[in-house]
Amino acid sequence: MKRIKFAVIGSGWRAQFYIRIAKAVPDMFELTDVLIRDKIKGEKFSQTYGVSVVQTIEGIQKKSPDYVVLAIKRGIISGYLPKLFEAGIPVLCETPPGEDVEALDSVWEAYQTYKGKIQVAEQYFVQPLYAAWGKVIASGKIGEVENINISALHGYHGASMIRRYLNVGFQNAVIYGKKFWFDVTETCGRDGMEFDGEVFKCSRDRLTMEFENGKVAFFDFADPVQYHSFIRTRQLSVQGVRGEIDDLTVRYLTKENVPVTAELNRIDLGVYNNQEWSHYGIMLGEEFLYKTPFINARLNDDEIAVATCMLKMGEYLETGIDFYSLKEALQDMYICLKMDEALANPNKEIKMEVQSWA
Repeated sequence: MKRIKFAVIGSGWRAQFYIRIAKAVPDMFELTDVLIRDKIKGEKFSQTYGVSVVQTIEGIQKKSPDYVVLAIKRGIISGYLPKLFEAGIPVLCETPPGEDVEALDSVWEAYQTYKGKIQVAEQYFVQPLYAAWGKVIASGKIGEVENINISALHGYHGASMIRRYLNVGFQNAVIYGKKFWFDVTETCGRDGMEFDGEVFKCSRDRLTMEFENGKVAFFDFADPVQYHSFIRTRQLSVQGVRGEIDDLTVRYLTKENVPVTAELNRIDLGVYNNQEWSHYGIMLGEEFLYKTPFINARLNDDEIAVATCMLKMGEYLETGIDFYSLKEALQDMYICLKMDEALANPNKEIKMEVQSWA
């Protein structure tokens, strides 16, 4: 596959992932420009990160990138997408593609009107561990999956993994639950570890989703600490007819119905006196469930996942095969909105309805 040329619209925390990835894997990715409308802010950003900055959509088109990454504030994404569709610019869009059902409908309408080329950078299913879990499920080792308990991802990210692992497609669900509040001590954030012992109130969302085919998801997320904490873990339990995934432990039956317990084994280079520094893959017994597409690249798991979305976007433009389509993203955000509605109405059953994109 040829080297992918891309531009970025946005300058925030997530936009900076794409800049780091382009610098870490220059043989695969070339960043042409970053679009920042404010000229003074753009000049400072250019000096800080060593990238070319332009102020307009016309500016990013001059170097003919294969696609643009739309990584701006979530509240204005839905207003930006129709302009890119109309201009015929392929888009890799950060999540979510809108903040209410009206915005989601407007994006879908614009997509159909202009026949937009778009995929959404919902990266978690291609993070190394989630990809390995997905491979276990797809292999049939644990049989038909009937329920999932996920305590790792918020909102639409959690909805995405629930739909994927349960294989429920665009089925509707009944959602109910409640928000709780508990004290917790801060230990880590985006800027690193914290040692001041600050205690604050942390919300914990507990929801049950019952899908039309009887499959069930139990959603549990503590916001914001669960992404950045050394005293609040991330947990996953997926139960199938013939086994289960319990975090790093996989229990399943052989063809002869012999019960097996095996552990996922992460392979990293650069630890225990190894002189490299990168992730390589994840094994179950003697089998590799996952290997990074970016051998020897110095990327963390989330950067690997985002880079994989970038790679898959290039493949989508060549083949037309979706890896995470707009309609998938719209459905996951719709579920997220219904989750919020359920939390705002404790223990009341909130029912999903079929939407225009489904």
